[in-house]
Amino acid sequence: MLAEPKLKTLLDLISHSTKEELIWMNGYISGLLTQVGAKQEGAVPGVPAVVKPSVGKITIAYGTETGNSKRLATDFAAKAKKIGITPKLVSLDQYRLTDLPKEEYFLAVISTQGDGEPPAAAKKFYDHIHLNGFKLDKLKFSVLALGDTSYPLFCKAGEEVDAQLQKLGGKRIAPLQKCDIDYDDDAGQWFTSVIQSLSGSESAGPAPAVVATPKKSTGKKIYTGSVLTNINLSDRGSNKETHHIEISAEGLEYQPGDSIGIVPENDPAVVDAILLLTGTTKMAKLDYRGGLHYITDLLQKKLGIFHLPERVVKQYSAIVQQEIPATRIDLLDLLKIYPVNDSTQFEDVLEILEPITPRLYSIASSPEAHGGEVHITVARDRFCVNDEIKYGLCSDFLARLPENTEFEFYIHKNNQFRLPAPDKDIILIGPGTGIAPFRAFLAERDATGAAGRNWLFFGDQHFASDFLYQTEMQNWVETGVLTRMNVAFSRDQAKKIYVQHKMQQHGTELYHWLESGAHVYVCGAKEPMSVDVEDTLLQIIEISGKKSKEAAVQFLDQLKEEGRYLKDVY
Repeated sequence: MLAEPKLKTLLDLISHSTKEELIWMNGYISGLLTQVGAKQEGAVPGVPAVVKPSVGKITIAYGTETGNSKRLATDFAAKAKKIGITPKLVSLDQYRLTDLPKEEYFLAVISTQGDGEPPAAAKKFYDHIHLNGFKLDKLKFSVLALGDTSYPLFCKAGEEVDAQLQKLGGKRIAPLQKCDIDYDDDAGQWFTSVIQSLSGSESAGPAPAVVATPKKSTGKKIYTGSVLTNINLSDRGSNKETHHIEISAEGLEYQPGDSIGIVPENDPAVVDAILLLTGTTKMAKLDYRGGLHYITDLLQKKLGIFHLPERVVKQYSAIVQQEIPATRIDLLDLLKIYPVNDSTQFEDVLEILEPITPRLYSIASSPEAHGGEVHITVARDRFCVNDEIKYGLCSDFLARLPENTEFEFYIHKNNQFRLPAPDKDIILIGPGTGIAPFRAFLAERDATGAAGRNWLFFGDQHFASDFLYQTEMQNWVETGVLTRMNVAFSRDQAKKIYVQHKMQQHGTELYHWLESGAHVYVCGAKEPMSVDVEDTLLQIIEISGKKSKEAAVQFLDQLKEEGRYLKDVY
């Protein structure tokens, strides 16, 4: 029983709280009890100290791109098992869709990618539940959505899965929980809420659609950086333009493996063309989402005007009242082909445009070796549309930045891509700009005197023009920081040679490193590079390890479980 002053304070707080705030307080207090209960003998961290589950079985399905959803789902499955619930843990790309109408208790842990899309592993499931023709009347479910609040469509895939399962007749056992990149606490509270519901400690009423998670007081720290150096690493004759950019900023805090997030600005020339086409003056202002802004600033710094998604094109079609094919198109081209009638229509168009999405670039520097600076490696993306050369928005923005220019960025933590202990060996596979985080790894190990061996596989098109950071890499070979380095330049001979071919040539030694405890890191293009590299690793394990195909897969899965096989691919 609470003492009178504490009881009065509690009752006063409750009487002035909304329903959503009461739900959050309930989860928060449960979390505190969890920490106390975990210290008791036999208690399981992350679930209530005393649980009498009334449910025998649950399915925990995950859709992941980077592995975070899988890690959480695996952790939840282990906790469920310890309290007497039998979990079925399954990746959504392996989930039998015909089982869904038979499910009684179903938990989904799903991330959101890029333009609000589900991860590739969850696409089949996502599409299936959006088909009509079946009901899920037996289903009791809850969804944990992972995302990044820097993106305008934060946790969109999880939101849509949650809404669709409810639409098909499912009943929530706990509200949708949306998590930012620092997800552990919120995810833990969500699972506690699920377990409470399954154990009958929650009210029998339907759960609200979304849990009320208070805004964290510590958001992303925004740095103002100044460009120290911006040089093109690609030499004459290269088909590419790859920039090394060094940025200084006060109070920098990051680790090798992290990225920086940048919100690029649109090309001023394109903005001027839009203003001219719509008859808008540069001094024109608009009340946009609660603030008065110059339209010029909105178009240049806030709103996405290139490669508009189909959903925005559809909204544009309704504004101008014209039939427009479902396609991705730049705003300027849209205005040329399907012009607005007047300034009022143009203001309506501005309202439907989505914020510019941040872009992430792997950090290519080490805080130990490059104090007060952060370096990035940027390939200027160039492509052709209708015989017109176009450039990627952010890579073009960065490539054109002159020295001493100031711009804002934030640090994107990547705790799933970290160096191991200093005495552990590492194998780095990073063709093209995939070398960026490995330059950071090697610089860090050099500066700290790490004893572990380092082996680099690097590849690109031509030795003479595309060997990124060649001098530094060769110096690290000479000083022993790089124990081994193997390079592959695909177009320096008739038959193309890639990093996976170099891996095969040294397969026996590579397997010995793996057997001795080495950690493997892959960075660069997701397809086809990372797929080809993984296939090659399996072949090496099978041949050099004298294993069956199944045993080779198990060996690689074990590396993943131990955190010894890590990827940062895009």
